[in-house]
Amino acid sequence: MANLDLLQTSALNNSAWATAVPSSIKTTASDAQAALTANGGQSSMGQTEFLTLFTAQLKNQDPTDPVKNEAFVAQLAQFSQLEATTNMATNMSSFTSTMASSQMTSSAALIGTKVSVPDGPAVLSNGKSVAATVGLPNGADGVQLQVFDAKGILVNTQTAGPQKPGDMPFAWDGNDDAGNPLPDGTYRFVAKAVALGKNVTPTVSTLATITGVSQQPDKTMLLQVTGGKTVKLSDVTKIYG
Repeated sequence: MANLDLLQTSALNNSAWATAVPSSIKTTASDAQAALTANGGQSSMGQTEFLTLFTAQLKNQDPTDPVKNEAFVAQLAQFSQLEATTNMATNMSSFTSTMASSQMTSSAALIGTKVSVPDGPAVLSNGKSVAATVGLPNGADGVQLQVFDAKGILVNTQTAGPQKPGDMPFAWDGNDDAGNPLPDGTYRFVAKAVALGKNVTPTVSTLATITGVSQQPDKTMLLQVTGGKTVKLSDVTKIYG
């Protein structure tokens, strides 16, 4: 029986492999990586390149040590799963961009409406009263509300008796403690209360008109309101027409 020249057979297989594989597909790990990264600087293999390489691998596998069918099936399954995941990520990115644009458009419709802004400015205009609410989740035995002008000077103080848990509404008429009307401008409310036997500083939310809408790079929507304050749309709990 003739001797089988494995070295010669291996050389022939290698030669056949080199001939069958297109010039665009490299046969060493370093060359393959260089070929993949040369296209736009991305280290990725498209469907066409994978199938070309996969077909060449089928045609030129070592007959003395053929790859099992299960291994080929596993390679196909892995590539299909990777391709599906990549497509899903691309679609999700496109969907997110579309939603961000839609949110920007819908948020623009809020311009001119009023929102409740936590710790927002109290804008006194044309002598009209300024509405606000004090957040009292545990209620209160008593509440004191102070009004400061733009210079930080206390101009008005109001007091209220026991309050149930929830938001306590109130309105400031724009007058000082002596009943004199104050000039138009931006003021600030500060509340103090006694709740569950402790002194607390509850949050005061004022009504402000939305004057503009903007979007941050991370797609966070911001609302510009009267008084020069900017608030996140996600922080707004009440919107009034």
